[in-house]
Amino acid sequence: MRLRQTSLREDTREAILDASNRLLIRYGYKKMTMDDVAHEAGIGKGTIYLYFRSKEEVALSCADRRTREIQERLREAANSPAAPAERLHRMLVMRVLTRFDSVQPFARSLDDLFISLRPAFLARREQWHRAEADIFAEVLVEGAALGALQACDAQAAASAMLTATNALMPFSLSTQELGARNDVERRATHIADLLLHGVLRRDGRSGP
Repeated sequence: MRLRQTSLREDTREAILDASNRLLIRYGYKKMTMDDVAHEAGIGKGTIYLYFRSKEEVALSCADRRTREIQERLREAANSPAAPAERLHRMLVMRVLTRFDSVQPFARSLDDLFISLRPAFLARREQWHRAEADIFAEVLVEGAALGALQACDAQAAASAMLTATNALMPFSLSTQELGARNDVERRATHIADLLLHGVLRRDGRSGP
């Protein structure tokens, strides 16, 4: 019975986030209300407050959910059988493109969302950064153990890699400034090439 109740609570929470995502695309953050979310999700407004304290928390939880999905994809790439350098290269480009793709439906309201939630969003972004850095650091440590990579401080190197690719993230540039997807992919690939060159062993090994 307890497991069923937990599952129902999780289903309700996901329904609220699904409804909020649709409304963020349709109206944008400022115009979206908790009444709208309740109507879209087909539940009472009071039910939302059992799961989320405010509209801000709902929107940030939507971003958290999408970020966890991206982290899962990074983890899958990190655990693939490819060489460590190849995995890192793929992960760096993937990190940029998955976020680029995920914000396209929100293109018109994204800037408004970032401005409205900037302090809370920046704090959340630090959490995401650390979690993703841990995934990259694991591959760097593995590569160093195999003699393919050099990274005295894997965590610092991983953090630097993420900071470099943050320049191509939607929270750094608007979707208009980022340009077309193929341009973003080309720039992300170039950054990944440079970053991998910095951690490859200096023994004649080639990059991915």
